[in-house]
Amino acid sequence: MSLSQEIPLSHTEAGASRWNKHDTSWMLSLFGTAVGAGILFLPINIGAGGFWSLVIMALLAGPMTFLAHRGLARFVLSSAKENADFTDVVEEHFGARAGRLISMLYFLSIFPILLIYGVGLTNTVNSFLVNQLGGDEPSRVVLSGVLVFAMIAIMMAGEKVMLKAFEVIVYPLAAILAGLSLYLVPNWQMPDLQAVPELGRFSVTVWLAIPVTVFAFSHAAAISSFANVQRRHYGQQAVPKSEQILKRTSVMLISFVLFFVFSCVLSLSPEQLQQAKAQNVSVLSYLANVHDSPFIISLGPVIAFIAISSSFLGHFMGARESLNGMLQKQTKMAPATIDRLGIAFMFFAIWLAAIMNPSILGMMEALSGPVIALILFVMPMLAVYKVDALKAHRGKLSTFFILGMGLLAVSAIVFKLL
Repeated sequence: MSLSQEIPLSHTEAGASRWNKHDTSWMLSLFGTAVGAGILFLPINIGAGGFWSLVIMALLAGPMTFLAHRGLARFVLSSAKENADFTDVVEEHFGARAGRLISMLYFLSIFPILLIYGVGLTNTVNSFLVNQLGGDEPSRVVLSGVLVFAMIAIMMAGEKVMLKAFEVIVYPLAAILAGLSLYLVPNWQMPDLQAVPELGRFSVTVWLAIPVTVFAFSHAAAISSFANVQRRHYGQQAVPKSEQILKRTSVMLISFVLFFVFSCVLSLSPEQLQQAKAQNVSVLSYLANVHDSPFIISLGPVIAFIAISSSFLGHFMGARESLNGMLQKQTKMAPATIDRLGIAFMFFAIWLAAIMNPSILGMMEALSGPVIALILFVMPMLAVYKVDALKAHRGKLSTFFILGMGLLAVSAIVFKLL
């Protein structure tokens, strides 16, 4: 059973205008989906380009995050069918053949990230048990199986349990991010604001930083399920209510994550940032070495575990819905049977990846990058000019802004790969 089918339509149009616990729960789940383990590398990846490129991306991050996810939610909600998921919507608007292709690409953009999180979760817990608790190294087969099963069991327990899990996970994550950011304030080193970067090199630096910003704040994997639940929960008020939740999610993301990024970057010199980037270590690992701080060392695995767990849940939600949608188009099996088979497939695939601990994770993430940018930024904006239900947004500055940013992100990713 999908999340959208578990929620009764219980809010009147008048009640939909008020913020409530349901809205808070979804705001936290979207925040948790966005804040994955990549946040530990974000300050280095963006800050290494220089202070002014960091400022430019900080100014762009808010509009990019809110407007892109709002566009994708509007796209999902533009369907004439009730409970239409992402697979249904793309087939409805772009035709069966193109719809199947886009749905397949969407699934393949999310699924490798789930494999990455399965490996990362196992490595993080294994390291914590051995290095922090001083225990013997556990069986990787058993440890990874228990962790992956526990994460999937939360999703299987239903929407209420899933949202409660996000509440339990995200509040400590936000508190730790804020606390660590404040802890680093005394170590801030003000940059040379008089230094004017060379225009050509600066432009390339900003261009290549766009994909990093896109994926650091992306919660696209959860948007289809999120939009569907709001349609079932709020009826005709689903679009404005979704936009309200997405706006507050974006504000929360920008506030906590950018404060963390700036605090980390200002605590390190440009030379140190370049060194950290060359070493390919997380910002907490590098800060712990520079400041010789056991406090930062102990926080590293805690933040990594919480961030990976929350993002795993959000990405599993998207992968589950996408896979179910594709299989329902290709087979005549009952939806419940398809759901069980899909979950079993993803469990064993993630478990196998966690056991094997492959070293090609960076390439897998890079390959899913262009598709995420296309689906989150480009496709919903193209749909504005194809779908009558979205024609009110044609010619809007926000439409051109997101389309342009999406094309820049895709071109930058392709440039990096080449």
